Amino acid sequence: MTWFMVAVVMVVAAAGLLRWRRPAWYWLSLGVTFATVRVLVRYASVMDACGLTVPPARWRLTLARMAGREVPGPRPPRILRLRPTRTGLVLRLKLRPGQDAFDVAAATDRLRHSFGLYGVTSREIRSGVVEVRMTGYDVLRRVQMPARLDTRPMRIPVALREDGSVHYRDYRAVPHGLTLGATESGKSVYQRNLVAGLASHHVALVGIDCKQGVELFPLARRFSALADNPDTALELLEALVTHMEEVYQLIRAQQRISVAVPDAEIAADIWDLPEDIRPVPVVVLVDEVAELALYASKDEEKRRDRVITALVRIAQLGRAAGIYLEICGQRFGSELGKGITMLRAQLTGRTAHRVNDETSANMAFGDIAPDAVLAAIQIPAETRGLAIAADSTGGWHRVRAPHTSLREAVNVCNKHAHRTPDVPALAAFRPATAAVPSARDRLSKTAPATA
Repeated sequence: MTWFMVAVVMVVAAAGLLRWRRPAWYWLSLGVTFATVRVLVRYASVMDACGLTVPPARWRLTLARMAGREVPGPRPPRILRLRPTRTGLVLRLKLRPGQDAFDVAAATDRLRHSFGLYGVTSREIRSGVVEVRMTGYDVLRRVQMPARLDTRPMRIPVALREDGSVHYRDYRAVPHGLTLGATESGKSVYQRNLVAGLASHHVALVGIDCKQGVELFPLARRFSALADNPDTALELLEALVTHMEEVYQLIRAQQRISVAVPDAEIAADIWDLPEDIRPVPVVVLVDEVAELALYASKDEEKRRDRVITALVRIAQLGRAAGIYLEICGQRFGSELGKGITMLRAQLTGRTAHRVNDETSANMAFGDIAPDAVLAAIQIPAETRGLAIAADSTGGWHRVRAPHTSLREAVNVCNKHAHRTPDVPALAAFRPATAAVPSARDRLSKTAPATA
């Protein structure tokens, strides 16, 4: 009996240590079993306590009275499926008549406490069917992307959601995106994950980094065009507009509209063209958009207006031509001048890291998901990389990208440097990848002076 007690204590201590140090391992070994049993045993009582039950039907009450049986109790939603995952449980429910998906969404916090799980989220699959995703531990504390990812052309896994699912950046579904965040909020790491994910795809990367290229130029081997100052950025954006017009001429020539051509063969964007003549899609990454919108003189104001006009034209017309915008910045409000709000209205995908004030959060979500504003301003400073992702549908999620150092992103870009396509319209902006003297050599006291 003594040895048995010692063994039990050692097992409990090992399980506690595993849950503290390696929560993912604990969940896969023990936690998923305990949680499944707890959910199934407590299900009826928890649903009743959370107000997610309906009274029995009248015909059931009538049959019970006629048969002299006990009156049936309230009925909870019917469980269609309970599926364990690597991070939690997925519960699919069939709602009873009179119930609504918003009832389940409003009760998620109570369900989390009642089932003893870390987080609970819900979404409506179809009319009358709701999927409840429950996580067994904090999946955003130490982000580990799953081994199997649903990758498709122009669909990039960039972060992990709080419910354990993968957050994808799908350019064909959401063409243009905006990423906001204060200094040291994790915005650069998110951008590195995006570039590293795009590196293996057949896509031309175009970068505008007005911080003298310190963020994007180390990744230059995978970029088809780069600009490190507003003047070059203007020339690059106008070249992109010209390229966009040429692509539309190609689509127009390939439409072949006549009474003999079925509707399915009429091209409306580059994805309807045959692969042998399809132009390469282009993703434009703007590292700090405020540097393109600020000005201090009349000449700079004229340049700024041309830059914003080119960005707005690309945002409005670029989707069918396969040109997608990914704009990053610390703020993106009307104080940046005319045309900014028009540009922001075209940026469907919104991602906000930690911001310093509520106004910055409103710039990202005030017009599409007001509920996400409060979540964005509550991100603590010590959780770098944590962000709120939303789109024009009004839905939003907490996400966190896995930490990717600049060295790791450079290695990925160098590995896929052979995939960098040559875009004739952007050839003048192709970055030079030859070795340059190090900053230490240029600044050393013994370095030869230059005239």
